[in-house]
Amino acid sequence: MSFSLDKKTVFITGAGGLLGTTYIESILKAGGKVIASELKGERSKNLESNFGKNKNFLFLNIDVTNENDVLGIFKKLKEKSFEPNVVINNAAITGEFLVGQDKDFPNFSQTSLEEWKRTLDVNLTGCFLIAREMDRDIVGKYPSKLINVTSMYALKAPHHDIYENMPFKSFSAYSASKAGLHGLTTWLASYWSKRECNVNSFSPGAVFNNHSKEFQERVGKLIMSGKMAQPKEISDVMLFMCSEGSNHITGQMINVDGGFSAW
Repeated sequence: MSFSLDKKTVFITGAGGLLGTTYIESILKAGGKVIASELKGERSKNLESNFGKNKNFLFLNIDVTNENDVLGIFKKLKEKSFEPNVVINNAAITGEFLVGQDKDFPNFSQTSLEEWKRTLDVNLTGCFLIAREMDRDIVGKYPSKLINVTSMYALKAPHHDIYENMPFKSFSAYSASKAGLHGLTTWLASYWSKRECNVNSFSPGAVFNNHSKEFQERVGKLIMSGKMAQPKEISDVMLFMCSEGSNHITGQMINVDGGFSAW
């Protein structure tokens, strides 16, 4: 799938994960410019190492839950000649992320208030802060897009049995935050409708990331296509959402889940 993004500058939060880096590769290849943000750490180092020499790439260390990090961000980007017309709210805490932090995955009864609040802070409040800065510095000044990355579990319940004996589970705060994010999407789509900004939720399904054969088989039975997605299958649709081709789409949840949400 090919879409030209030669007039697009795309700002992606939480860009250091599997899908984030795939989005960056696809957007740069399509001729767009990319601003990628990530927390300090291994992911940020990898982003700078992999893309830092590209003149159309700019990296920023940003914690989306830190209001001071987000305040005035689009004014600062304009000064660097990287003024975005597409923003992707991609930063998120997932179940796999928690496992990657060398923590035992909490059962629902063991979920701490700290873990719950932290997940909502990143997955929902961080998106609010980015959107608020858009309202102040971008929306209405030129045509723009906001794409909130939600999940196959935003509006559909997980099948908990597929996670039995797996190192990670479906996390309650993740589902709650992603459902809330779609609520923010529809609210903003209406609020910005007369200011040339369309807002959509982008809902990836299960994406292969070195999962075990057993887990792939369990998930595949729940998906019409019968398999987990490859990252490029997700990024191809993201390219379309960033492009001029999606200009008449707003207030929608774009499901890229192989048919999971249709069952």
